[in-house]
Amino acid sequence: MSTPRIRYSVAALLLLTVLGAGSALAKPFVFTAIPDDNEARLRERFDKIAAYLSKQLKVDVKYVPVKTYAASVAAFKNNQVQMAWFGGLSGLQARSAVPGSQAIVQGEEDRQFVTYFIANAATGLREGTELPKAIAGKTFTFGAKDSTSGRLMPEYFIRKAFGRGPDEVFSRVGFSGDHSRTIQLVQSGAYEAGVLDFTVWDLDKKAGKVDPAQVVVIWESPTFPDYQWTVRAGVDQTYGAGFKEKLRAALLAIDDKAILDQFARSKFIPAKNSDYDPIEEVGKVTNLLN
Repeated sequence: MSTPRIRYSVAALLLLTVLGAGSALAKPFVFTAIPDDNEARLRERFDKIAAYLSKQLKVDVKYVPVKTYAASVAAFKNNQVQMAWFGGLSGLQARSAVPGSQAIVQGEEDRQFVTYFIANAATGLREGTELPKAIAGKTFTFGAKDSTSGRLMPEYFIRKAFGRGPDEVFSRVGFSGDHSRTIQLVQSGAYEAGVLDFTVWDLDKKAGKVDPAQVVVIWESPTFPDYQWTVRAGVDQTYGAGFKEKLRAALLAIDDKAILDQFARSKFIPAKNSDYDPIEEVGKVTNLLN
């Protein structure tokens, strides 16, 4: 009488093992992105990426939004996400927190990124080949505190131009939180000047959100490396041998104009950690890396 029960128990155990293996294989691949733009635009952009990658990789891919740059790095560190669209600085922070993680893909424009300094038209500031000295004494807003193009590099350029930190150059310094918000604050006159990612300026301008009678670009910065897709160490162990390279290939193969236009990128190209060494050096100089 005991033999059938033993066989049943072994069969049940085998079934549970198979089901467990299937669940592991079906584990969603989750990614996030720094919240550098308005939430609706981010959701549209990255939901498209999630749908595309799900189809290409035959894995359930999900985009999970976060509220702050620090939250994106924390989610990556805590393995709540396996990949993220980071800026130069946040990517460095994430890879430092999870050794073995890699920058795998960047936009063509991210090799030589620029930041725009903008001003309310009432200031009388106009575009020039150098950061205008007359910006000193004005009220000024950065983007997010951990933004590469909205804080780190602009602060570096300000220090180079004036030999002083932003708090000594401007009458009041603020942080808008994201690039689109920076445009709104300067355009409304809440701040006299600010700085932001040039791609967001271009996107908002195309969307009719920039009034050239109220806000103008006054300086385009020198180039620097910026955004990239960074993947967490260990994804091949979780999703199968060669998964990281399949992921890289899928991202590089994106040629859908609807997706690329959402990023304001012409195409995606390979990236590696050392591409962001200049950002690390600036982070150390400005003491903003941590």
